[in-house]
Amino acid sequence: MSKTSVAKFNIGQVTRHRVHAFRGVVFDVDPQFADGEISYAMINLIEGRQRKDQPFYYLLAENEQAPYIAYVSEGNLLADTSDEPVSHPQVDAMFERDENGGYRPRRARPN
Repeated sequence: MSKTSVAKFNIGQVTRHRVHAFRGVVFDVDPQFADGEISYAMINLIEGRQRKDQPFYYLLAENEQAPYIAYVSEGNLLADTSDEPVSHPQVDAMFERDENGGYRPRRARPN
């Protein structure tokens, strides 16, 4: 019997890493690890041993040096409650700010 994971964080939610100094906006989620073995080895090297049977999130991430795309296990993320905007250059193309300062996916424009 397989265990089904339910994602704790939503698309558009701002999160921060538990240990490393970066934060970002969730733009996609895998219900369990879905990248290659080389990626899994790198995640384990950087974040420590991570279970594959938990959600993994794609983030439009930023740190003090540069913006980038991150693939992070749920166990290493926390909700970011700073209300500070994320300055990743792709945020505006994918999201719009709501009245509470959060992010919601942009709606497709009709042709």
